This record gives sequence, structure tokens and C-alpha cells, in this order.
Amino acid sequence: MDDSDLLTVLHAAVTAVVAVFDGHDDWGLTGDRHGQYASDLVADEAALAVLTGAGLRVLSEESGLGPGSGMVAVLDPLDGSTNASRPLPWFATSICAVDDTGPRASVVHDHAAGIRHDAVRGGGARVDGVPLVRRESVELGDALVAVNGLPPRNPGWGQFRCYGAAALDLCAVADGRFDAFVDYDHDALGAWDYLGGLLVCREAGVDVADAEGRDLVTLDHRARRTPVAAPGALLAPLLRARQEADR
Repeated sequence: MDDSDLLTVLHAAVTAVVAVFDGHDDWGLTGDRHGQYASDLVADEAALAVLTGAGLRVLSEESGLGPGSGMVAVLDPLDGSTNASRPLPWFATSICAVDDTGPRASVVHDHAAGIRHDAVRGGGARVDGVPLVRRESVELGDALVAVNGLPPRNPGWGQFRCYGAAALDLCAVADGRFDAFVDYDHDALGAWDYLGGLLVCREAGVDVADAEGRDLVTLDHRARRTPVAAPGALLAPLLRARQEADR
């Protein structure tokens, strides 16, 4: 499957989730697993049908790692499920196709705003089809930083926001709405939470690293990471601040 065909499949899977949410009215908890919503399962089923139908193996937050071999589509059917249940307008579907080299293509769809980011490794990133310009860093004191979890102190940034959907937070760094992202939870994010946004960031000139120096690309459903994202010189002070927060 070439990059164009792969991206078409990812877009089709996300569009299937958009379609199944049209008229969907059960945004409550399932009661089957802590923090799982009925909307998570509806979205998972819709996306899986497209992805597996195209021959992709899927690692989903909701249904785990499916059978097969080769390229894996890492899927968060509904990132920000709690936001969606409230409703707070910051929730997404995120898919990242990963091959032996790493993230190859991704699509992240903002359901509330109807905005869609996508990226192809080495091919740039786009929002609603418009190429994103390469991000430049700002001074730490001027930075507006998106966070996951509660920072113990201000490391010197200008302002911060905590919105509750890492995939969208990362895309907002890529397109310039935020200047950086820092996860202040303790190993709380699975690969499905951040890989889609990670590729969009990287293709827009934003560096993404784990606060503990681990590889962010993992297909272990149990693995959790602590991503930090910022362009250029802004990444280093944010990584230091995140590491010091655990001491």
C-alpha cells in the first residue's frame, strides 16, 4: 500500500466514526470497564471495520492488538471521551499507521470543530488539506503550553491550559495554537493517545520526546509514556522541568 492509499484508508476510518456519531445519543459510561464510554465502543467498531477491511492490523485502546502481521494502525476511537460526555468541545478520533521504521501516516479528527489534521512521514502535515508551515520556537516566558495532568509549579512559561485530549493538544502545537505540550501525569498515556499527533508535530517541525527518554513508538497495549512536545530550543527547558517535577 503506498502512502496515498494508506492515507485514504485512515481518512475513511475516521469518516466512518463521524458518520456513526451522527444521531448517536448514548454518551454515558458502559459500566464494563473503568472510564469506558458507550461512544468509545461505537467509534471503535466503526473504525475497525474500515481498517481491518483494508488489511491493516489494529492496536486499539478499546479492543487491544488484533491478529495479523505487518503495518499496525494505532487507534484511539475517541480521545477525550469524558469531554464528549459532558459535552466539552475537545475530543477526537486519532489513527497512526506504524511500520518497521515508525509512524508512517496519521489522521486526527476534531469532532467538535470538524477540523482534520493528517501527516505522512517525509511528506509534511496538513490541516483540512492546507500544508502546515514549519514551527519556530518561542521564548519560554512567552509560551502558551498545553498540559495533561497538574504541574506542581510554573517552570517559567507564560500561560498553560489543560483540555483533556492529548491528540488534539499535539495537533494544536503543530498548527501554532499552542507553543508546546507537557504531560504531567505519571505514565498515563498509551500510544493511541499521542502517536497520531506526534507524526503531525514532527512533520510540522515540532520535536516530541518522552520525559524519561524512552521510545515513544510502542505496540504494547500495557505500555504508557510521558510525552513532551515543542519546537526547537523550547523543548529542552520543558523536558528539564518535567523531569524535575518527579524529584
